[in-house]
Amino acid sequence: MDFYLMANQILIVEDDLEIVDLLEIHMKDLNAEVESVNDGLSALEKAQHKDYDLILLDLSIPKLNGVEVCRELRKTKNTPIIMVTAKTEEIDKVLGLEIGADDYITKPFSIRELKARAKAVMRRSDAANQQTGDSKSTELDFGDLKVNIEMRRVTIEGKKIDLSPKEFDLLVLLANYPGRSYSRSELLDVIWGYNFSGYEHTVNSHINRLRAKIEPDMGNPIYILTTWGIGYRFNEDI
Repeated sequence: MDFYLMANQILIVEDDLEIVDLLEIHMKDLNAEVESVNDGLSALEKAQHKDYDLILLDLSIPKLNGVEVCRELRKTKNTPIIMVTAKTEEIDKVLGLEIGADDYITKPFSIRELKARAKAVMRRSDAANQQTGDSKSTELDFGDLKVNIEMRRVTIEGKKIDLSPKEFDLLVLLANYPGRSYSRSELLDVIWGYNFSGYEHTVNSHINRLRAKIEPDMGNPIYILTTWGIGYRFNEDI
């Protein structure tokens, strides 16, 4: 279903009331019902108890900053997040992407660009959810490692493994096509989206964290293998 047919639920997290007013006006143009909060603790509480289609998250907010909100939310939710901030240092952008933000835009920003990015992020999220629902199997069984796609649950020898949303999506994509090698740019495009061009190291970081959680021996992985000169693949011999 196209997301235009239903009202999108958007949460604005921003402590500058003038910017909040501006964002509310233009996000409503995307057929959205908009809510806003001005601190991180309120944002986290709302986002944990309601499913939003998009969160516009300012980095410098009181009580709990945007990075901390994103990090905590990513432990349980895959809600699309665009970080909005006045900071332009590269380290801030990289940090935002590393902890699971879907996109990043700096102030002052073009409203047209922000709306385009918001629509793109929501479309990618909608497509990813459909892709997960259309996966070849609702459960993948690799002996000790089992992946229940519908429940987003991973177990090893019956023990539940806690994965972040992006780690889970990476695992499902690779495990659905054992032996198929994906380049880092392909994984960025499928899992994160086109706006992440040039941030291939983000894939490496997530793959390393995924391996740390599912591999018996990080030095000799048996599930997620490296295809030298290309990227990564799921072991086709399991």
